[in-house]
Amino acid sequence: LRAVVRFGYVDGLANTDTQGSRMEPTNQPTRRRFLRRALQGGGALAGVGAITAGYGFWEASQIRIRRQTVVLPRLPEAFEGKTLAILTDFHHGPYVSIGFIRQATAIAQELRADAYTLLGDFAHKGTHTAEQLPECLETVSRLEAPLGVFAVPGNHDMQESGRIYREAVAASKVTDLTNRSMRLSLDGEDMWVAGVDDHWWGKPNLDTALKSLPEGAATILLAHNPDFAEEKPDPRVSLVLSGHTHGGQVYLPGVGTTWMPSRYGAKYRGGLTQAPASPVFVSRGLGEAGVPLRLNCPPEINVLTLSSGRH
Repeated sequence: LRAVVRFGYVDGLANTDTQGSRMEPTNQPTRRRFLRRALQGGGALAGVGAITAGYGFWEASQIRIRRQTVVLPRLPEAFEGKTLAILTDFHHGPYVSIGFIRQATAIAQELRADAYTLLGDFAHKGTHTAEQLPECLETVSRLEAPLGVFAVPGNHDMQESGRIYREAVAASKVTDLTNRSMRLSLDGEDMWVAGVDDHWWGKPNLDTALKSLPEGAATILLAHNPDFAEEKPDPRVSLVLSGHTHGGQVYLPGVGTTWMPSRYGAKYRGGLTQAPASPVFVSRGLGEAGVPLRLNCPPEINVLTLSSGRH
C-alpha cells in the first residue's frame, strides 16, 4: 500500500510520503530513546517490544481518510451532500514534525471539502506552546474551502490561558469559533457552525456561542473534548464534532486501551455516537501524546457528508 503515488488513496489509506519519514531528522533521537527502552531487559520480550514499537512508529505515519454520512434532520436542502473535513490533535512537537503537518494539510486540501474544521491540540505540550502552536496553526491555515475553515483550541493549547492560541489564530486566515457562532448561507438558506473553548482548561460558554441562533436552526458545534457534549447537553445543537481521545492511540482487540482521556470510557473512542442531546462524531486525530506510536488506531482525516435523511 505504501508504494503508490504520493498523496494517493488506497482503501482509505493516504500515503503521506513514499520516500520520507514521519519525523524530521532532528526528532529521531526521541524515537531512538523510545526504542531503546523497548529493548531493555533482553530476550524474547525485548524483541517483541521492539517489533511492536517499530510497527507502531510506522502506523503513526499512515494517514487514513475515513468517510461517513451523518444525518441532521433540520439540515436545509441547500446543504444536502455538502462535506466537512475534520483535522484534530496535531500535537506538533517532538513526535510530530512540521513536515508531517504539511503532508496532512496537502492531503486534506486534495479532498476539496466544502468546509474544514480544526479541533485543537495544535501543540504537543503546554509548556512549549509558544514554539509549537504558531507553526502548526500557520501550516494548517493554508487550507481553503467554499464555506470556510474553522477552529477551536484543545487542552494542549491552553498555555497562558490560551493567549498564544488566540494571537496565532487571529493572525491566520482561520475563523476562530471559541464561544461564538457563524452563519453559513447557500441559495438563500442558512445553517450555523459554532464552537466552544476547551472543556478542561478553557472557559467554554455554550450559551454565548449559541445566543444568535434562530429557533430550529441546523447547528454543528466544534468542541475539542467530547465530554463537553455529555456534561453540557443542548437540544439546539444538531451535531458535535470532537477529537481529544486519539481513539485510545494504542488499541488491542479483545483488550481495549489502557488510556482514554474521557470520563465516559470507550463511548467516545472514535466515530459517531449519541450524547444526551446530540449525536457526537469523534475523530481519532493525527498526532500522538505520551508515546510516539499508534497501534490499531492509525491517524485519520474524517470527511463527513451532511444529509437531512429525507433523500
